[in-house]
Amino acid sequence: MANISLQHLDKIYDNNVQAVYDFNLEVKDGEFIVLVGPSGCGKSTTLRMIAGLEDISAGTLLLDGKDITAAPAKDRDMAMVFQNYALYAHMTVYENMAFSLTLRKEDPNVIHKKVLAAAEILGLTDQLNKKPKQLSGGQRQRVAMGRAIVRSPKVFLFDEPLSNLDAKLRGATRREILLLHKRMNATMLYVTHDQTEALTLADRIVCMSMGRVQQIGTPLELYDTPANLFVASFIGLPPMNFFDVEVRGGSLVSPYFTVAMTEEEKQLLADYEGKTIVLGVRPENIEAGGEDVKVNVFSNENLGMNTLVHGYLGGNAQTITCKLRGWCDYRRGDEVNVRFVKRHFFDKETTNAIR
Repeated sequence: MANISLQHLDKIYDNNVQAVYDFNLEVKDGEFIVLVGPSGCGKSTTLRMIAGLEDISAGTLLLDGKDITAAPAKDRDMAMVFQNYALYAHMTVYENMAFSLTLRKEDPNVIHKKVLAAAEILGLTDQLNKKPKQLSGGQRQRVAMGRAIVRSPKVFLFDEPLSNLDAKLRGATRREILLLHKRMNATMLYVTHDQTEALTLADRIVCMSMGRVQQIGTPLELYDTPANLFVASFIGLPPMNFFDVEVRGGSLVSPYFTVAMTEEEKQLLADYEGKTIVLGVRPENIEAGGEDVKVNVFSNENLGMNTLVHGYLGGNAQTITCKLRGWCDYRRGDEVNVRFVKRHFFDKETTNAIR
């Protein structure tokens, strides 16, 4: 397929609003890259710059070593799948998938082979004679993907393709996209605000905020070793708990609890003695038992194998969410002792992870 190199890309609009700052990324042949972040963070703008739908204000874009920074979209050999599948209602599935090749006046036999091959990959073989109105939302999105596949592009670009689908269809279509990538070994860039999509689809994730890249890494790297407070808070569901604590004499001290540090943590935080840092604990890294932290329960969410326990520390001053194993029957006002199994630390001023 293709290698893509994004070097110091900026996007500045005519009103001097800058949407993307110094974006750098090397995409390997056949890699699945997911750009994730909240609305307005610049991820779709970056994808549109790659596609040629937005001008690049500064920087260089290379495709297989060739500079395509100023190349028009039609010459970039990329196919984009949008959030709105925008199928032609008067055409059949077959005609929709074949449309771009028909415009190019390709041989009808070649078109037929490509459409059938794409339909086989996407499980649409028995839908080819139907009109879009006869299809489910997930099937329509697959037709949009098929329309991209028949072009045999070097790069596939997905701009929040599952946003219009319900939860069940999102899960099913997400699996289909993952299977499509494995079958085709295609280079793919995928934009989403849904961290679940990012964690389950990506070879590597690009986490963005306010137009800037916050961290690039594998899903496990972003989950297990977030670079800063933003990544730690955005990746992971339920979100990470955060507490201001003082490093004091081998302990982490907050107004609501005092927990002893391990020898490794003492070495890591040696330069922060007497200072306040931010302690991060994922809900799934909290276990019932021990005397470290007392949680006053205010609500319970039973999920079957696990239970989300929401509570207060020290009256109503600080909230905490714990994801405890098993089915728990805590009631409002119950007090539960918990301990923090794994802890993350962040510099309070820079918000960067302490490593």
